[in-house]
Amino acid sequence: MTALNEDIALTESPTADTSVRRRTLWAACSAHAVHDGLTDVIYVLLPIWQLQFGLSLAQVGLLRGAYSGTMASFQLLASRAAKRWGRTRLLVGGTALAGLAYLCVGLADGLPLLLLALMLGGLGASTQHPLASSMVSDTYEAGGGVKEALSQYNFSGDIGKMLIPALVGVLLTVVTWRTSVTLMGVLGLVAAGMLWWLISSSRATAVRLKTAARAPAGQGSVSGLRALLLTGIVDSAVRMGFLTFLPFVLTSKGAGTAGIGLALALLFVGGAFGKLLCGYLGARFGMMKTVWLTESMTALLIILALYLPLAGMMVMLPLLGLALNGTSSVLYGVVPELSSAEKREHAFALFYTGTIGGGALAPVVFGRLGDVTGIPVAMMTLAAILLLTLPLSWCVQRGLDRVHR
Repeated sequence: MTALNEDIALTESPTADTSVRRRTLWAACSAHAVHDGLTDVIYVLLPIWQLQFGLSLAQVGLLRGAYSGTMASFQLLASRAAKRWGRTRLLVGGTALAGLAYLCVGLADGLPLLLLALMLGGLGASTQHPLASSMVSDTYEAGGGVKEALSQYNFSGDIGKMLIPALVGVLLTVVTWRTSVTLMGVLGLVAAGMLWWLISSSRATAVRLKTAARAPAGQGSVSGLRALLLTGIVDSAVRMGFLTFLPFVLTSKGAGTAGIGLALALLFVGGAFGKLLCGYLGARFGMMKTVWLTESMTALLIILALYLPLAGMMVMLPLLGLALNGTSSVLYGVVPELSSAEKREHAFALFYTGTIGGGALAPVVFGRLGDVTGIPVAMMTLAAILLLTLPLSWCVQRGLDRVHR
């Protein structure tokens, strides 16, 4: 019996299947946490770089956009490259590249090298979302629980966003910023090695082949996937638009710098748990019902945020964060159902590119709207636009119904 056949025979047992699923989910969650943490740690470093290199605000914005813009631009290419080079090699290589990029950041002596290093990091990060998401979907497809697994994967990204920037913030009190980013580079390389150990075994590959073989070749709904993409873009745009206005709303209610920091922490903690909880709600009650609940609640709470006093708003923010971020897990969970098995990486890449792009443009568009109409009117407009997700989610549900017939 060949090694591959032995692995397939082993994975026929529920215990072996569970072990492989667990290892795959750990790998995907670890990749998501590390990559999202390395992406958001740039926010901590931007003020330091501005002073160190004498940068203008436009140059600071260019540095931030270099990483996220490169990441968004190359996700579709990463999904295509995975078909030729293999998902595991590309995901591990991308993680190692992100680590190497931070090592280069630690050596940068000016804006050109810093910009180049961050673009290199964004290139490495572009592999994570489409490949790790499809890896989880393929592994869990045969035994069920895809939506729940993707909600855990989505939750792990927020954990990385909270822990890694906080870690660097602490490191900066005792070591230089160059030492801090060098340690982040080492973290990326260690994470790449751990990913290789977790997902490169032939047993995991055997399960992937088995689950892919069970998926019908013609499965998918193009119209449903388009509606899902539009739903995700609107949801992401409103979320980023709200985050742009939130500090100004808090300031108008008398909050100081510490109060704004606390408010954002409450919102983000609620959002992290919303990503975990709403994924399970979507699996239990269905995509459309859950999206209608979370988006309607988000729109209502955005309007309430304008009228509540500061203390009431602080109490409400964790619930708003839960609804505001929770929808994303519900939407991610139906990407595998609307895409055929052979195009899953492409579908995830398209979805992530659209949502990241919508989120990147939203502060510019809604910021201009706020300049013209004032923040209260702009916030109400955000809430109204968010309600577009209700008919869009109905179109997504129709696509799901056609797939499941």
